[in-house]
Amino acid sequence: MFAVLKTGGKQYKVTSGDVLKVEKLAADAGQVVQFNDILMITGSKTTVGSPLIKGAAVQAEVLAQIRGEKVINFVKRRRKHGSQRTKGHRQYLTVLRVTEILETGAEKSGVISALNGAGFVSSVPKDQDKSNNKLSKAPSSVEPAAMAKKPAAVAKKPAAVAKKPAAVAKKPAAAKKPAAAAKKPAAAAKKPAAAAKKPAAAKKPVDDKK
Repeated sequence: MFAVLKTGGKQYKVTSGDVLKVEKLAADAGQVVQFNDILMITGSKTTVGSPLIKGAAVQAEVLAQIRGEKVINFVKRRRKHGSQRTKGHRQYLTVLRVTEILETGAEKSGVISALNGAGFVSSVPKDQDKSNNKLSKAPSSVEPAAMAKKPAAVAKKPAAVAKKPAAVAKKPAAAKKPAAAAKKPAAAAKKPAAAAKKPAAAKKPVDDKK
């Protein structure tokens, strides 16, 4: 009898007693978790989901929380760029041992569902018992009433002191100085035009007897 379950974006074919590594689950070592996403199951008959099988489940015990092998990522830009980058990565994984395969009745099993999550703190609801992962039958105690609200905030500070009185009136504007003395009288009239030019000298008569 085997089943095909889906978790962490991957599909796993499992049988009772198998040990497998899956993507990190939010559960502690020793807890029992239940996978409800079952795609196929074989038993008295073979059932294929569309896409999931209602009522079927696979239960597994958490053995450890580990990290996978280191993967090196090397990036180099060729030609005109000389940059190089090397990064390492180790994926978080959860080691499980399959304990039981249920064809029906998964809703009434009372085992917490397997949820993917970061870190190592389990996300067990408050109404579930951590020791056996079964739903607690005892009714949850009513939480006490919320504490009374804090007293109103202290009254605001008194209004700021009144502003200072208006500034003293400005000094009276100084009287403007009297207009500048009248400009000096116009310059003396220009001197009379130069005396007329002397008449041109008379030409001497030409002597025809020569």
